[in-house]
Amino acid sequence: MPKIRFILSKQPDPALEEVAIIKRLEEFYTALQDKRQISDGIPQEERAAHNELWRYPQNELPKALEIRIRRWAQKIHRHHLKEVETTRLSIEDRSTLEGCRNGAEIFDLRSKHRIDEIAAALHAEFPWLAEATTHVWRSLHQNLTGGMPGARFAPILLDGPPGVGKSAWARRLAQLLGTPDMILDATGENASFGLVGSQRGWSSAGPGRLIRLMLMRQIANPLVIIDEIEKSGSVMSDKGRSFSLPNALLPLLEDLTASRWTCPYFQTQFNMSFVNWVFTSNSQRGLPEPLLSRIRVVSVPSPTQGQINDLVLRESAKRQLSPSITAAITTALAGAFEAGQQINIRSVKRMLDLGSDQKNRPVLH
Repeated sequence: MPKIRFILSKQPDPALEEVAIIKRLEEFYTALQDKRQISDGIPQEERAAHNELWRYPQNELPKALEIRIRRWAQKIHRHHLKEVETTRLSIEDRSTLEGCRNGAEIFDLRSKHRIDEIAAALHAEFPWLAEATTHVWRSLHQNLTGGMPGARFAPILLDGPPGVGKSAWARRLAQLLGTPDMILDATGENASFGLVGSQRGWSSAGPGRLIRLMLMRQIANPLVIIDEIEKSGSVMSDKGRSFSLPNALLPLLEDLTASRWTCPYFQTQFNMSFVNWVFTSNSQRGLPEPLLSRIRVVSVPSPTQGQINDLVLRESAKRQLSPSITAAITTALAGAFEAGQQINIRSVKRMLDLGSDQKNRPVLH
């Protein structure tokens, strides 16, 4: 997989840590002594005996030279830290960032044929989400045609009634793309902190789930699914500042600002412009206009009776349900549609689960 530069701020170099510098200077001095012996014409046997004595702990370095080397190492290390922006980070935090020092990988789609296969699979499983599938299909093609690396599409909001498969569509998309995914329930998160993290000084200071995922997996283009974004709350600080999830998302949804996004916790700039975003909502009411202007909004209808029947047949085949159980489910659903009841994917899944339980029930003797 190709790599991009992910951490933009200059990072402390482990090779310029004080201990590492001291080790290199000592090794250099040892090698220099060996060269001097050769140039002085000392026989090999005497050099070997001298080296054995030299490596004995009590005869490693003259004391005065040890002090000078330590001072040089401290000076070099201090000068290096002045050039980096993360000197306040703990050793543990620096270790967390170290894995992406040389960049982060991005999952890539190398052919238009693969993009077409993904869109076809999504459409076959979620035909009522055809508009969302078409949006992703076009975005992926434009990204590939434009020579941009990585599987990336424009942010999308799936707005529709609950239980119509919005989150399931997003998870299936991540599976088909092969990218790691992260699901965040906006109703259960503490404002923006769960996603982007919080600054030092807060009692719960720490990096957000998104940056932790990217640093742990060393991947620059995960797929983030935020459920029920319209129900996200906000937190008010002691100084009267409001921290809301929509406000925290704004810089992450614009390429210009996302490409140089500063993490509140690490105080380090990251390239977040390759992250893919899928939002779901049951209503657009309450969503701020600046957020909606950065997202493609797709209205998701409830699946039709024919689409529901196709889903039942497909899932029944996967679960190896008997024809009688499948017929019983489709008959029950037909009656519900005739009665004018609202049928959603969750209801269908519960019926299929009951069918699986019936199939796996032990035979009584």
